[in-house]
Amino acid sequence: MRWDAQRADRGQLALPGLVRTVRTPEFADITFHEVHAKSVINRVPNSSSMPFQWTINPYRGCSHACTYCLAGDTEILMLDGTTRPLADVKIGDEIYGTGRLGNHRLRVPTRVLAHWTTVKPAFRVTLEDGTTLVASADHRLLTEQGWQQVIEGITGQPFLTAGVRLVTDIDGVIEPRLAVANIEPLGDPVVMYDITTGTGDFIANGVVSHNCFARNTHTYLEFDAGRDFDTQIVVKVNAPEVVAKQLRSPKWRREHVAMGTNTDPYQRAEGRYKLMPRIIEALAESGTPFSILTKGTVMVRDIPLLAKVSEQVPVGIAVSLALIDRELQHRLEPGTPSPQARLDMIKRVTDAGLPCGVLIAPVIPRMTDSREQIEAVLAEVAAAGATGATMIPLHLRPGTREWFTEWLTRERPDLLDDYRSIYARGSYASRTYRDWLAERVRPLVRKYGLQGSSFPRGSMPEPTPASPPVASEQLELMLQQNVDSLNQKL
Repeated sequence: MRWDAQRADRGQLALPGLVRTVRTPEFADITFHEVHAKSVINRVPNSSSMPFQWTINPYRGCSHACTYCLAGDTEILMLDGTTRPLADVKIGDEIYGTGRLGNHRLRVPTRVLAHWTTVKPAFRVTLEDGTTLVASADHRLLTEQGWQQVIEGITGQPFLTAGVRLVTDIDGVIEPRLAVANIEPLGDPVVMYDITTGTGDFIANGVVSHNCFARNTHTYLEFDAGRDFDTQIVVKVNAPEVVAKQLRSPKWRREHVAMGTNTDPYQRAEGRYKLMPRIIEALAESGTPFSILTKGTVMVRDIPLLAKVSEQVPVGIAVSLALIDRELQHRLEPGTPSPQARLDMIKRVTDAGLPCGVLIAPVIPRMTDSREQIEAVLAEVAAAGATGATMIPLHLRPGTREWFTEWLTRERPDLLDDYRSIYARGSYASRTYRDWLAERVRPLVRKYGLQGSSFPRGSMPEPTPASPPVASEQLELMLQQNVDSLNQKL
């Protein structure tokens, strides 16, 4: 669906079915465009090889997306060793981000891919040596304990407190050094700035700072990639009623409906709009089997309902979970619940008698694919009660591929030949590597009772034929938004 004249700077939006535009203190700086949709159950293209033909997406955009930003005079470390105010940084500028090599974090050259401004309440973070940063409440800084946002928020993400040490870059040495001395609000909202980089981070006033990776994904709605991405969420407020009406049609054949294949149905906005309970009830009352894929722990609210309706219709549940490493997760998936929060949700789902498959991605060839690393993840997932698990290898799509190759050449030249072979045919790992990974994963998923189909057991409302536990092309396509977002951070 494409809409004309809908940019936020054009005054009244021309969204078909627009009922009202809403702002609420619960979601600072986010605007919800409430629309009446004509259709909510959408058919999957006939050319698709998905094991379902219908999807439901109550939201367009995602209110748990990152909205980080810093004051315009924040000094950014450029590739030539100089610094430049964030407000003056341009798209295409070469700057420094960071990358991991084993247990060490190193400077990594990267480019500025997007640059935008916003107006938000600001907070001054003062470190023990007098260094200060002015940032938004949800801006994330790298600490000795992983990525933490400036102050506590409704997302439940870790937040800074006095005494926590920030990871700083001093003459190229990157390690936790300076403790937070004080955090204070500055009062009125101020103009702040942020950038997207190829590494997903940058060095601001000497401190390693997070940024958002998915800015350009909002442009398919003809919103812009800056402030609109942060703040413009389209909500199909009549989705439950429309779903119920569509399900009453004599033509409806009670085929499997998948939710979460495009946008997360349990993003933060669902906590406000509560669309999913009525959608779930309508599906169950009509005898329609359904599945849910989510990263969002808002689903915990609906576990009792899901358990109840599972007695009426088959239900599949899948949780998307990156590697268990907390720091890596914060780097890959800013603004989403922590691995532990999702593990806790998996346990609550299965304790309620429901199935729960887990999608583990990405597996990085020769870096996170050792037997020990894979087993550590599977052990955690199994301990949480998951019914199945699927692992998805790293994708090297254009943009990510160029940066990753540059980083690999400098930091791990011993792996260059392997990567040339594994990714010789494009963005996806070769069949040879995927088969090798499947052989490595197979005994481990069997050991922990997580084996099943290409779709992890429990994620579909009905069993699918057995096959190796590494994702097939069809699963990778369904997860393109989730997995490619992760890969862009590497």
